[in-house]
Amino acid sequence: MRFRISRRVALAAGALTLLGVTTAPGVAMATDKGHSPAAASAKPTVVLVHGAWADSSSWSQVLERLRKDGYPVRAIANPLQGLTSDSAYVSSYLSTIKGPVVLVGHSYGGAVITNSAASDPDVKALVYIAGFIPEKGETVGDLAAQSSPAIPLVQTEVPGGTDVSIDPDHFRDAFAGDVDKTTAADLAAVQRPANTKAVTDASVQEAFRTIPSWSLITRQDHAIAPALQHSMSKRAGAHTEEVNASHAVMISHPSAVTHIIEDAARNTK
Repeated sequence: MRFRISRRVALAAGALTLLGVTTAPGVAMATDKGHSPAAASAKPTVVLVHGAWADSSSWSQVLERLRKDGYPVRAIANPLQGLTSDSAYVSSYLSTIKGPVVLVGHSYGGAVITNSAASDPDVKALVYIAGFIPEKGETVGDLAAQSSPAIPLVQTEVPGGTDVSIDPDHFRDAFAGDVDKTTAADLAAVQRPANTKAVTDASVQEAFRTIPSWSLITRQDHAIAPALQHSMSKRAGAHTEEVNASHAVMISHPSAVTHIIEDAARNTK
């Protein structure tokens, strides 16, 4: 269904412009998913989905590089409230973007993109950055149990469940071993906790079965063991690359992350 922009909306948009309020580059004001010849020839929009104990600012260096190379890019604020609800949120967000999309997920964000991409035919590539790639019926907790050592977590009871975060004293070793101490301390201080439903909700989709996928494996990862990353990537049939990096690879090695995203963008239609 196509939506017509009414005269009232057009006048309102004009008024916003006169007031100096404009939309950010690449941000659509409507949810029409229709395509134009210009959109078809443009570079795909890269959508970045962070994982647990991080936020969208963790992508800042990658985002800067992608924009410099001409890619429209969005960094979603993943709610971290449970795989089912988070996947629905991202799926809804994707419906607002016109044209082809390269969907990128870090860590738990990998499970989210695996489920949310299945409902959107415009997602042309999946890119897992040190990411979980669950099959149907698996939970992130099932997969995490195969990775050792266990991450030291702090639990907080909240309305509707339990939130978990990484013990700040162990954050650098578990999450950001190749990041300087000051930056790691800052990341620990601003980390966003995740609801336990993020690890207990079962995966219900396998978008990688029909969408080409790429996986960046982090050899020095203490959050998701490299061997587990390899096995998940192999069964998903993902194109793999490796880097000597911690789990916080988008911060410590943004060029490697950018490279695999752009490789996916170039090799999908």
